[in-house]
Amino acid sequence: MIRETSRAAAPAVGKALEAGIVVLFVALLTTTLYGGVVPNARTAAADEVGERTLQHAATNVEAAVPAQAGTRAGAGEVVAERRVSLPATIRDRGYRVTANDTSLALVHEHADVGSTTPLVLPDRVRAVRGNWTDSEGLVRVRAHPDGGLVVELAEATA
Repeated sequence: MIRETSRAAAPAVGKALEAGIVVLFVALLTTTLYGGVVPNARTAAADEVGERTLQHAATNVEAAVPAQAGTRAGAGEVVAERRVSLPATIRDRGYRVTANDTSLALVHEHADVGSTTPLVLPDRVRAVRGNWTDSEGLVRVRAHPDGGLVVELAEATA
């Protein structure tokens, strides 16, 4: 035998169970997305931004070297200078672009973000050195004492 009060409580209990299932579903979906899918997508996007940043930097370093070597430039004298704009952060963190004579490397604290790209420079370039840690970099091309050129990456100061 069903009492009148039992029938009145049944719709309220049903609605409470439905609400509980919806809350559980939303919590599970949120945990799944923010636990795996969203961070992986952010890392993939950051790696792509890093690749483009490095290509942009390499293009500017290569373009800073003048077509003809300055024969009248004294040792250490600046032959050419070029400003390079870079993103302030990649994946909400700072990064560094470093040079090692034959290539540029992007170094980031996240292990999956970063890469290296080779530089295509004339034979008269004897060395490429320095690094950028700021969103504004500077490429300086100087005359080498023994002939040829040295390319330096430096921070652009205001």
